[in-house]
Amino acid sequence: QVQLVESGGGLVQPGGSLRLSCAASGSIFNIKPMGWYRQAPGKQRELVAAITRGGSTNYADSVKGRFAISRDNAKNMVYLQMNSLKPEDTAVYYCNAVPPSAENWGQGTQVTVSS
Repeated sequence: QVQLVESGGGLVQPGGSLRLSCAASGSIFNIKPMGWYRQAPGKQRELVAAITRGGSTNYADSVKGRFAISRDNAKNMVYLQMNSLKPEDTAVYYCNAVPPSAENWGQGTQVTVSS
């Protein structure tokens, strides 16, 4: 059984930083690339960053240069360092495989960027 648990969200002012963490259990972490997704109110969930098991990364244009995804294969952890946050980054952030497994969505962690 796969379990993905996100943490690290919160309220931050524009220009601030947050680091999200995702604890992954089950075989999914060892097989597929992992990604961070976000869903803002009234919008579809979107992939913002992805990382292969070997460490190759890809980012959505909207976060390129501001966000950095990383993973610790020994600890089954995926991280998202978010810098220079903007109000439009406000969303619930989730981790999942790439492409995502529908049955594995966790609770997510809320990120709110506001002054």
